[in-house]
Amino acid sequence: METFLPPAAAWPAAPAKPALTPLTAAQQLLLPLGVVLFDWLFWAEKTGVNLLLYSVFVVGCQLAVLPRHAPARRAGLFWLAVAGSLFGGLMAAVYGSGAAALASGASLLLVVGYANQPHLRLLAFALLTAAGSAAQAGAAVPRAWPGRGVRGGQVRRGWYYGRLLLGPLAVLGLFHGLFAVANPRYAALSGRALAAVGTWLARLWPDWSVGHVLFLGLGYWLAAGALVAVPVYYFADREARLGEFVRRQRDRVASFGVRRPDFRRRNFQTLDLRQEWLMAVAALGLVNALLLAVNAIDINWLWFGFEPAPGFDLAQFVHEGTYVLIFSILLAMGIVLWFFRRNLNFYGPGLPWLRAGATAWVLQNAVLAVSVGLRNYYYIQHRGLAYKRLGVCFFLLLTLFGLGTMLLKIWQRRSVYFLVRCNALAAYAVLLVLAAGNWEVWMARYNLQARFHTVDVGFLLDMPGRVLPELQAARAVLNRVPQLTGSTSYGAPVVISAADAQSRLDAAVAAWRQRQRTYADWQGWNYADWQAAQALR
Repeated sequence: METFLPPAAAWPAAPAKPALTPLTAAQQLLLPLGVVLFDWLFWAEKTGVNLLLYSVFVVGCQLAVLPRHAPARRAGLFWLAVAGSLFGGLMAAVYGSGAAALASGASLLLVVGYANQPHLRLLAFALLTAAGSAAQAGAAVPRAWPGRGVRGGQVRRGWYYGRLLLGPLAVLGLFHGLFAVANPRYAALSGRALAAVGTWLARLWPDWSVGHVLFLGLGYWLAAGALVAVPVYYFADREARLGEFVRRQRDRVASFGVRRPDFRRRNFQTLDLRQEWLMAVAALGLVNALLLAVNAIDINWLWFGFEPAPGFDLAQFVHEGTYVLIFSILLAMGIVLWFFRRNLNFYGPGLPWLRAGATAWVLQNAVLAVSVGLRNYYYIQHRGLAYKRLGVCFFLLLTLFGLGTMLLKIWQRRSVYFLVRCNALAAYAVLLVLAAGNWEVWMARYNLQARFHTVDVGFLLDMPGRVLPELQAARAVLNRVPQLTGSTSYGAPVVISAADAQSRLDAAVAAWRQRQRTYADWQGWNYADWQAAQALR
C-alpha cells in the first residue's frame, strides 16, 4: 500500500528554542563569587568546614533566585534535600569523612533538580535533571549575560573552529604519550621542555597549573548550575507517564505464544493468561520448596549455638556465601516483579494462590536475609569490623525494607515506580545515617579489643588520622595480641611482630603530626582531626 506524504509546507514547524532569560543582578553578583569561593575553599584542601560553607552558599543561592511563589518552595522533597545538604555539610565539618561529603554532594544535586522540576518524585530523575541543567547552564551563561552575550551563529562558528583545533591536539597528545613510553630519551627531553614551559608560566601566575585551571572551570560550572536554571523536562515527562499502581491492560494481555486470530482473541488470551498463571504457581511452588530446605538447614546450623570448628575457614564461608545469597535475594525480587508486572494482578480465579505463593517466597527470602546477617555477625565477632562488613549490614537493612515494599506490591497492586521511589528514599536515608557516624573510630575501637586473636594493623593504619588516638591508647593490647598482620607496599597481607607494629604506629603518628603542623589553612578544619591532635599532643 502506498503512503502519500503532505508537502513540506504543510508539515508542522519545529518548536522554537526558548530564549534565555537575561541574568538578574543577583545572579551576576553571585556567579563570580561562587567561582572564587569554590577555588578558595577547596583547592588543595581537605574535607571539613569548607563543605559546610559551600552547602550554605548553594542553598542560599537557590533560595535567593527562586521566586517567592515558586512551586519548589512548596515541595516537601526540595526541603528534604535542603536539610540533607546542610546536614551532610555539618557532618563533614565534624568528621571530615567521605560519606559526609557524598551525602552533601548528592543532596546539593537534589536541591538543584527539585528547584528545576519540583513535581519530580524519583530521586534518580531529580539527580539526572540537575546534571542536565548544570551541563547546559555553563554554556548558557555567556548568552544570558546582559550586554555581553554572543549570537548563536558566533557560538556555532566558535565551536566549529574549536573542534578543528582540539582534534589535532588530541592526536598530538596521544602520540606524545606513546613516544614517551617507547623512547626514554624522548621522555626525558620532553619532560624538561614541559617543565621549562611550566616554570615560565609560573612566573606569570604563581599558582597556575593545568589542574588549577580545570578546577576553576569546575567551579564555574557548579556555580552556573546552582544559579542558572535551564529547564529540563525530559525526566519530568517520563515520570508523568508512570503511576503508583499496576493498570489492567485489556488490549495487551501477556502472552507466551503467537498472536491468535481476532475472531477467537478473547478466549485465547484468557487461555494464555491461565498458562502464565500455571507457570507462575509452579515456579513459586518449586522455589519455595527449595528455599524451605535451605532455610531449614541455615536455621538449624546458624541460628542456634553456631561455633566454628578449629580450622574452619570463616572468611571463605562468609565471603562466598554472603555474596551468593545476596544475589539470590535480588534474583528472587526480580522473579516476583516479572510475574506481577501485568494482568496476573487481576486474574481473579487464581490470584489468591498466586499471592500466597509470592508472599511465602518473599517471607522466606527475608529469613534468608537474616541468615546472611548472622554469617556477617559471626565474622565480625571472630575477625572484627571492616568496611565491607559494615556495608553488608546496611545493605541487608535496605533488603528487608525492599522485601516489605514487595509485599505491598503483591497485595495492593503497586507498580515498579512505587518500589523504586520508596527504596530510593530509603537508600538516601541510609546515606545520611552513614554521614552521621564516626565509623572508622568505632571500627578501630571494636577491633582493638583484647579478645581478638588477630588484629590487622595495616588496615587500622590506613584509616584517617582521627583513628590514631585509639591506636595510641591500645599499645598494650597490640603487645598482647597473638597475631598481628600488616601489608606490604603491594598491599599483600603479611604477619608482623609487635615491635614492627609499634614502629609503624610511631611513624604514622609522626607523619600525621607533621602534616597537622604544616597545614595552616582553616578551610579543611574538622572537629575530629582537631580532637585527635589534642589527644596526641
